[in-house]
Amino acid sequence: MAEQTQPDYHLIGTHTRYSSTVKQVSHAGLVPLLQCRSLDQNIQLNDSLAICEFLAESHPDLNLWPRDRLLRALARSAAAEMHSGFLTLRNHFGTNFLAKYTGNIPVSEPARKEVERLLVIWDKARRATKSRLEELGEKDDGFLFGGFSIADAFFWPVLWRFRTYNLPLDTATPEALAWMETMWNDPIMKRLAHNYYRQAELPESRLPHYDDIFHGMDDIQYGTFPESWKFSVPGRT
Repeated sequence: MAEQTQPDYHLIGTHTRYSSTVKQVSHAGLVPLLQCRSLDQNIQLNDSLAICEFLAESHPDLNLWPRDRLLRALARSAAAEMHSGFLTLRNHFGTNFLAKYTGNIPVSEPARKEVERLLVIWDKARRATKSRLEELGEKDDGFLFGGFSIADAFFWPVLWRFRTYNLPLDTATPEALAWMETMWNDPIMKRLAHNYYRQAELPESRLPHYDDIFHGMDDIQYGTFPESWKFSVPGRT
């Protein structure tokens, strides 16, 4: 019988539908957490950007960053800003993929400024990418920097928040909205969403702290999105 070998990578926290901490498996109490057996069984990488950089370095053939040097620099800058910033949104609007809040959702001025900044980042990324790829004569897949990259992955959780909390899209340009549509309609993103819904069927997966966070506020209604939900660009018929 052929000897079965374990995968080199063990990634923890990839399918959680919440913002969460997992202290029982992570020395830092944070996810995602990567264990690489070919490095050392006891080494844990617990920072998302460090994990992505390590994987990009280990597998250059996967093009986890854009191939083009200019777009790669822009992608790294965007991902780093997401990684270190937007603390109001991250601290006060926890990720809950299934949740749907309607009504008088409080969006503070600092939160609104962060929303507007995100929309600017997405707009500028798409404008720069379209121009650069046209110059290079290369295909544009509609993600922030052409093909799907680490930059898109970093903005995926905050994209949920736009849906969950109905965050304002008043200043969104067609370029920013087109990227949002690309992300929501991507087959891999849809597969992840399917996993979140299957996870929600398990009672033990529920984290009450992240459900109905506005409980007791009569002017805010809490529900869940159906799995069949589709993103629609505001104003488009």
